[in-house]
Amino acid sequence: MNRTATSRRNVLALAAGLPALAACASIPVLPDGPADPMERLALLTEALDGAPLYDGNKVDVLDGGGAAFASLFRDLRAARDHIHLEYFILEDVSVPGTAGQSLFELLEAKLRDGVAVTLIHDAFGSSPTPAAAFERLRAAGARTLAFNPLDPLEARTGWAPNDRDHRKIMVVDGRIGMTGGVNLDRVYENPCEVASAAERDPADACWRDVALRLEGPAVAGLQKLFLETWEKQRGPPLPPRDWFPKLDARGPARVRVLGSVPGEKRPRFYVTLMAAIAAARQRLWLTTGYFVPTLQQRRALRAAARRGVQVRLLLPSISDSADALAAQRAAYDDMLEAGIEIREVQGAVLHAKLVTVDGVWSAVGSSNFDRRSVAWNNEVDAIVLGAGTAARLEALLGRDWERAKPVTLEAWERRGLGERIREQTSRLIIDLL
Repeated sequence: MNRTATSRRNVLALAAGLPALAACASIPVLPDGPADPMERLALLTEALDGAPLYDGNKVDVLDGGGAAFASLFRDLRAARDHIHLEYFILEDVSVPGTAGQSLFELLEAKLRDGVAVTLIHDAFGSSPTPAAAFERLRAAGARTLAFNPLDPLEARTGWAPNDRDHRKIMVVDGRIGMTGGVNLDRVYENPCEVASAAERDPADACWRDVALRLEGPAVAGLQKLFLETWEKQRGPPLPPRDWFPKLDARGPARVRVLGSVPGEKRPRFYVTLMAAIAAARQRLWLTTGYFVPTLQQRRALRAAARRGVQVRLLLPSISDSADALAAQRAAYDDMLEAGIEIREVQGAVLHAKLVTVDGVWSAVGSSNFDRRSVAWNNEVDAIVLGAGTAARLEALLGRDWERAKPVTLEAWERRGLGERIREQTSRLIIDLL
């Protein structure tokens, strides 16, 4: 992987400016609803975000970038009408451990078969990908769009260099979708057997991540977000296709697709997640690649633990952002004192973003537990109501939890003065920038 990619997070942090989150200050407090946790959380989510709740979906949990790539390549090969990809990082990846086609080779083959291929890639996140690679795809008939170009002379909708498209969306034929934390990034080709590589350079390490593959009516939610972004970014007209075919029920899961954009008075996923934390009664498990919580988020997590909810935070010990990692650890004192359990993943870069509540409510997507995801990024998250999906995600979290290193209050209080200064300095930097 190009080493410039490892500094993306640091550059974005420095560019962030001072986001105004005052509009988020009032998270609605809902009265007690049904005793059944599924119905209670379903009503809560619907009341807050207003997004459609799609019944009848099949949800497959994809454990790791390798599994996500293998699933994505299978679906792309099966495409008959169109392929839509919207990714923060879009590189010419391959399925790890195989000698087959690369992504761009596969897309060129589908174009020759008459399949319409349309790509949205973030201009900053995908900057290591050579422009010639996208030019070759366009020459083969693909339509590509760089989200918010870094060059102000290329801006189509006003220059907004800090407004980034952090989403990860795949839609095939309007019938199959994928979202989660997995970028189309070559770091997922790194072997996970060599844990020591993480100590040398995160770009060489194993990256832990999770994605969801969707079949059923919820795919229309991903399709809608993709087409809205294409239109807002003033992409060229798309050829007439059956973007929204009739979608029959494919499984038992109820899914809501939330798209978040900068400037929202009530950021949809942020408010929904805050309310879900407030509604938790039994357990709340959370993992994220970047844990730099807002004051509201810190208070909500502590309040959940103090009312008897089992709150588990599975967090990284290695990151491509030294400031984010130090700022993450600056929050540990308050969390541990409130009874929150914290463990750090060892020997790998944790990049997954998922939450489960009470074994029935799950969120998987691109949003991190930090200010940038709230104020500056275009994000996508799938809210899944269903015990089956929650159980599969909790099994993954439980496995990684057992392998992770516990952080105890006693040990944490013994850390050195240098570490404490570094943490507080990084928290200040992250909060101000």
